[in-house]
Amino acid sequence: MNKSELISSMAAEAGLSKADAKKALDAFITSVTNAMKSGDKVSLVGFGTFSVSKRAARTGINPSTKKAIEIPAKQVAKFKAGAELSAAVE
Repeated sequence: MNKSELISSMAAEAGLSKADAKKALDAFITSVTNAMKSGDKVSLVGFGTFSVSKRAARTGINPSTKKAIEIPAKQVAKFKAGAELSAAVE
C-alpha cells in the first residue's frame, strides 16, 4: 500500500474526504517526525512505538577493496509493533 492508497483507505474508513484524510495523514507524519527529532518517542497503545536509537561508530569493510573503513555514529528511527498489531498479522 502506498501513500495515496492509504489516504483512500483512511477516507473510506473514517467517512472523510480524501483531502481531509491527506491533511490528517500529513499532520500525523509531521507530528511523529518532530517528536522524534526532539528525542521523544511516540507510543500508540495497541499499534506500536516510534523511537530514536543511537547507533555507535564502528569499523566496517569496503567489499570492493577489502579495506577497513570507519562508519560514523548516527541516530536511526525505530518502530516496535504493539501486541495487538502483532497478533492481528499472525
